[in-house]
Amino acid sequence: MSTLVVWDDVFSSYDFGPTHPLRPLRLELTMSLARQLGVLDRVDVRAPKPASDDTLELIHDPLYISSVRRAPDDLMGRLSLRWGLGTGDVPVFPRMHEVSSLVTGASVDAARAVWEGTHGHAVNISGGLHHAMRDRASGFCVYDDPAVAIAWLLAAGAQRVAYVDVDVHHGDGVQAAFYDDPRVLTVSMHESGRTLFPGTGFANETGRGEGVGTSVNVALPAGTGDAGWLRAFHAVVPPVLRGFRPQVLVTQHGCDTHALDPLANLQMSVDGQRVALRVLHELAHELCEGKWVALGGGGYEPVQVVPRAWTHLLAEAAGLSVDGATPNDWRQEAADRGREKAPTSLSDGASAAWSPWEPFLPAHESRLEHAVDAAITETREATFPALSLDPYTA
Repeated sequence: MSTLVVWDDVFSSYDFGPTHPLRPLRLELTMSLARQLGVLDRVDVRAPKPASDDTLELIHDPLYISSVRRAPDDLMGRLSLRWGLGTGDVPVFPRMHEVSSLVTGASVDAARAVWEGTHGHAVNISGGLHHAMRDRASGFCVYDDPAVAIAWLLAAGAQRVAYVDVDVHHGDGVQAAFYDDPRVLTVSMHESGRTLFPGTGFANETGRGEGVGTSVNVALPAGTGDAGWLRAFHAVVPPVLRGFRPQVLVTQHGCDTHALDPLANLQMSVDGQRVALRVLHELAHELCEGKWVALGGGGYEPVQVVPRAWTHLLAEAAGLSVDGATPNDWRQEAADRGREKAPTSLSDGASAAWSPWEPFLPAHESRLEHAVDAAITETREATFPALSLDPYTA
């Protein structure tokens, strides 16, 4: 199927400053690696249109949007702080509204392309900013582009949209936006809020009112690697998607689950992350006639991890497989700009092996494995019945 990649060099202007962990370098090195590997030759690359205020207001408070627009001129910062702007997490930067609305517009353009059928899949690696709330910036996120894109799909006529978030942090902003909306299934795989920001995303957060059962959270213990993460993913994500039967699949691909990420405590490899990409792609074809919108997200190792993880994402969406060594020219560019030795392989050399979850097994010898299986059971018991699924056999 044809694939759209929404990209503009202006995305690099979403920049909180040289000491902030969200570095634009991660996007630039991703596109450079994908280009040198020929991935971009197999997709349509198109610049986005900025999201209009009307589109942003599908999710965000008009007063908040106005505050974002004014923030660069708020010299004292008092008005901005009320809205979560000008903090250590979300410093104010020039043209904050214009750049943030362009990132959001890119996710809406991706959703439009898939919904209207001009492309089967669409990717916006600059998106996935899943922490922003209706009236507050949070966790490096100004506007919640996944939520806005989903709201656009609903306004365009979609009746069932599934959102799967594999970022190491709970997708709290998207969950909050649709917590009582039965048309949207939100699934978040993340490190437990007991050890990581934003401190939410527990199994008992299942939705409200008519939306009960449509918020699914898998809170994994710190230290979880490929085997445990993939066991949890396969035990929860495919069954709930099949139970919900979405028309469109929107996915967020934060790669900060990697062992080298400096802001979190999971231990995944690029190879394990790649398994999840492949399964989500297959589920889009199985359930949604291929309608797949894939977004970026977190990832704070801009040389070693993000470019490889998201090049695999772009390649998967394009129906390609990229393996082997990273190109020499790219390694030199990454080393020069990142001031560190660049990875020589597109793989971490991990097996990414995992064993299926089964209920009522004896306790594992490993305390970590036992905690992972306990998290799986807790999530399935909390959410599967509302989706007419048996928590022990589905």
